[in-house]
Amino acid sequence: MDLGAFTSGLLTGLREGVEAALILAIICAYLAKTGNQRYFPKVFAGAGVALGLSAILGIALFVTVGSFEEPYEQLFEGLTMVAAAAVVTWMLFWMRRQAGSVRGELQSAVDRALDSGSVTALAILAFIAVIREGVETALFLTGQAAATSDDAGAMSVVVGAVVGLAIAALLGVGFYQGSRRLNLASFFRWTGVALVFIAAGLLSHAVHEFIEIGVITVGTQTLFDLSAILPHEGDGSLIGQMLRALFGYTSTPEVATFVVWLTYVVVVLALYLRPMKPQPAEAAVSGSAAPATPAEG
Repeated sequence: MDLGAFTSGLLTGLREGVEAALILAIICAYLAKTGNQRYFPKVFAGAGVALGLSAILGIALFVTVGSFEEPYEQLFEGLTMVAAAAVVTWMLFWMRRQAGSVRGELQSAVDRALDSGSVTALAILAFIAVIREGVETALFLTGQAAATSDDAGAMSVVVGAVVGLAIAALLGVGFYQGSRRLNLASFFRWTGVALVFIAAGLLSHAVHEFIEIGVITVGTQTLFDLSAILPHEGDGSLIGQMLRALFGYTSTPEVATFVVWLTYVVVVLALYLRPMKPQPAEAAVSGSAAPATPAEG
């Protein structure tokens, strides 16, 4: 078992799984609150189809990555890692921006489905809510698995992801039952920081793949060599292997590889951790709160 790859997969599965579980918990809690528990099977059916399609997509991507010959294998792996890093970056900022309004939007969508009398609409709502997380997870895990050095590392990523998703499912039950022990804001914030480093590792590994096949020809010289102190492969390199699986560490990085890693981490972390500004919609509501009070009553 590659502990670094396992941890990387665990973090991804847990983060993405919690988002999906939270969405389903909000939908089910609102259905229960409005006396519509009978629609739970439809919601779970929609979510189940989304999970199944996401798993099929992940398997198809992973099999495709391993089916090419050099240099097309490195090219496809590199492009997959770039796509995975792009998707997780988009997801982090989307969740950061939308976290405050997700509950209200989901409840409004449930109301519309119930008002229209379409039970299928609830299944579609759950499907759409989960498939986005599922596709992101499949792509990101494929990139992480491709970045490992062997099949054992790739399997460790998958096992870690399954464990993370199982924990997320248990947390989802807690969300539904009204548990407040987990500080969601802190959870998403710090797992988001971890995913920033993981995504940076995928990008740097993609750059390394492109250098190997000659797509990138600038900055290909080795920047430094730490193989005598902290090797990333071979005997006695457990810490280096963990850092490689988690954050894309290499003891002999090329200049371009290191620059891409450092630039991504600095820029994305600075943007991700900056204080949130009040949204225009919120400001408008605050400004018109006084005249709207009678209508709300």
